Amino acid sequence: MSDWRLLRQPLVWIALALAAWLGLALALIHISLDAFGRAQLAQWLAARTVLLMAVWMFAVVLAMLALRRWWLPRVVALPELAEQARAVVNATQPLHIKTRGQSHQQPLADAINALAAQRDALRGDITAEVMRANASLRLERNRLAALMAELTQSVVVCNRDGRVLLYNQHARRQFRTLTDTPPLAGGAELIGIGRSIYDVFDKQLVAHALVSIQKRLARGAAQPSAQFVTATPGGQLLRVQVAPVTEVGDGATALDGFVLMLDNITRSFEEESVRVRLLHGLTEGSRASLASLRAAVEMLGYDDLEPAMRDRFLAVLRDETATMVARVDAVARQSADSLRTRWPLEEMLGAEFVDVAVRQLGQQCRVPVAAGAVDAALWLKLDGFSMLQALVHLGQRMVEEFSVRALMLRLATHGARAQLDLVWTGPAMSTETVMGWEIDPMRSGGETLPLSVRDVIERHDAEMWFERDRVSHQGFFRFLLPLASSGDEVRERTMPVGSRSEFFDFDLLDATGGDTVRRTAAP
Repeated sequence: MSDWRLLRQPLVWIALALAAWLGLALALIHISLDAFGRAQLAQWLAARTVLLMAVWMFAVVLAMLALRRWWLPRVVALPELAEQARAVVNATQPLHIKTRGQSHQQPLADAINALAAQRDALRGDITAEVMRANASLRLERNRLAALMAELTQSVVVCNRDGRVLLYNQHARRQFRTLTDTPPLAGGAELIGIGRSIYDVFDKQLVAHALVSIQKRLARGAAQPSAQFVTATPGGQLLRVQVAPVTEVGDGATALDGFVLMLDNITRSFEEESVRVRLLHGLTEGSRASLASLRAAVEMLGYDDLEPAMRDRFLAVLRDETATMVARVDAVARQSADSLRTRWPLEEMLGAEFVDVAVRQLGQQCRVPVAAGAVDAALWLKLDGFSMLQALVHLGQRMVEEFSVRALMLRLATHGARAQLDLVWTGPAMSTETVMGWEIDPMRSGGETLPLSVRDVIERHDAEMWFERDRVSHQGFFRFLLPLASSGDEVRERTMPVGSRSEFFDFDLLDATGGDTVRRTAAP
């Protein structure tokens, strides 16, 4: 039925055209004849009118059949082709035009399919590039998160409004020490993704640092920074270094955010105050003692000084000298105590420590040093530098005083501790000798250190003693050292990268004002 609707209008025009052509032909024939011919033509037409009508109708039917055979398929196929072309344009997956065998449409369909194939190839390339870029971005973010988590310094990154978009574990533990609330939130009550850093620091301090940085950026500084010291409500002192996160556009550098690096300087400030007090006390006390000594020496220079007065001034010299010696010894003891308390205990693989100790002993003692039985799975918690100094000190004393020709190190588990043995083959030594070596100041590289082996042992909360195996004729110093704990610190250090997502959200870098508030308020 739809085909007849399509044929109706062209068929009417063809019928009218055939009738007009027939009428025009008869009119031309009529004009070309004389009067007698015209009369005969009229008689002939009058007798054959039905035949002429039949011929006209037959021509119309032939035209209709021709249209239906050759013209109608072309007309019908064009809307279908257009519909398929629109489907190809809107398709999200590869789609091609299919023709119904009309050869005249195939070139157009092939051209459209070729364009669609190019579009699909470009779309596939773009999708692949986007996937690669997203994978690279995820990798970089995870690397950054892992790096931030392993940093030993507290780092917080904020956007231009002061909203936290990244922080590491050390920053969280740092903020945990700054609050007086119960440690249930683990520091999250002060720091968290989307929270304002101004809840912790005075906004004026941070704003002043940022203004200083912006001025330096305007002057063309490559890496401007600023710092300030602030006191927390809990009495802690924090040194905060501020570095900019810049955005370059239109030839100008704009501040897009900032990085805060935090250091708790409370302990160092207290230690510095103690050192200042020690130096001041030593200076003032020495000045008074030196004044007394000078006066006594000047009086002793008089030849007519009475014996009683001479003895009195000599007593002053002895007393002031003893006072100065006691004062210097007290300062030395306090300095040594301060040095011991500053030692950091770090986790170290026991096998690596033994390898380093073997090399150090060989270089310093100049005798063959070997590694005996070593438990490769042990992790030690120690100050490797001070322990190496203690081992080198003991090794040098044995080589110098007992002519020991070879040393060996062993490492094994001893209950909840690690057992480190410094072994040698040679003569026995007395307990008094061992105790003397333990309390004497250590020597390393020709220098005398202010610390002793006992100081090192006490700092590690370790134990040390001397033993001798009479069967093998071997003696050894045995150290019981602490093992690395498997507590929260180790778990945080070995936390997989995927679980660190709570510590960064880079989308906040572009969020400002109310957008950030809505993001943080959303569940």
